[in-house]
Amino acid sequence: MLNPEDLYELDTDIPEMTGPVLLHSLDGFVDAGSTGQLVREHLLEALEHRVIARFDVDSLIDYRARRPSMTFDRDHWASYDAPELVVRLLRDDVGSPFLMLSGPEPDRLWEGFTGAVVHLVERLGVELAVGFHGIPMGVPHTRPVGLTSHATRPELVTRNSWFDKVQVPGSAAGLLELRLGEAGHDALGLAVHVPHYLAQSAYPAAALAALEAIVAATGLVLPTERLREAAARTDADIAEQVEGNDEVEKVVHALEQQYDAFAGASERENLLAEAQDMPTAEELGAEFERFLAEQDGPETPS
Repeated sequence: MLNPEDLYELDTDIPEMTGPVLLHSLDGFVDAGSTGQLVREHLLEALEHRVIARFDVDSLIDYRARRPSMTFDRDHWASYDAPELVVRLLRDDVGSPFLMLSGPEPDRLWEGFTGAVVHLVERLGVELAVGFHGIPMGVPHTRPVGLTSHATRPELVTRNSWFDKVQVPGSAAGLLELRLGEAGHDALGLAVHVPHYLAQSAYPAAALAALEAIVAATGLVLPTERLREAAARTDADIAEQVEGNDEVEKVVHALEQQYDAFAGASERENLLAEAQDMPTAEELGAEFERFLAEQDGPETPS
């Protein structure tokens, strides 16, 4: 078994912290609407931060599967964009410290990596770990952004799940949540529902929903205004593309009916009975994607 401390290096100059929150979001797994990426970029742009721990990416990353960029300048190699898997120390709008783990999802040594993060959680006295990302769902953009929450204790779950028992491909973030729970630590996961026809585009409304859920779960005071403005601009772009196209409006209306039937159903059987005569989410998504492919996509927020 690996020694957890062999996989990361921790700064010696770390301020005193009492029960900090650890946010985590890794590249490489499902992130519809670039939800996790937008949240990370927003927080790093808006808040003071510095790296306090670095993981051994040479042990964790398969470079041939995800080749880092290099710059060739006329007659020599000028630079190498080395991947980073790091923990940063940030401070919220009232100066409270919290942590954020980000970087590429490890390709190997998942047990070693999660063991190292659990070790780091215990070493720094982390009170709650929160993961977040976007998942594609058969929902319309005209309804409030929903999310599924899951946690190591039922008391931490903030939203009812849209799913029963289901088997899905694993992720390092999912394994981390599982191992944290087994070690007796609190961990929460937030999967934001992104309309499947917008899954490949940056969708700030989903990032805003994730950030607001993080605030509600942790008590951190985090800025939301720039994400709110970006979400309003993107929603206006989408509405402009849809308006006046009868075919697409029918698709959106069908998704709205499906969404409202689910949201209003008191029992799952009621939803299934109402949805049987409706097009499937895949059929609706394929039709909408054909339309959007002919249009200019929503502008990605800067």
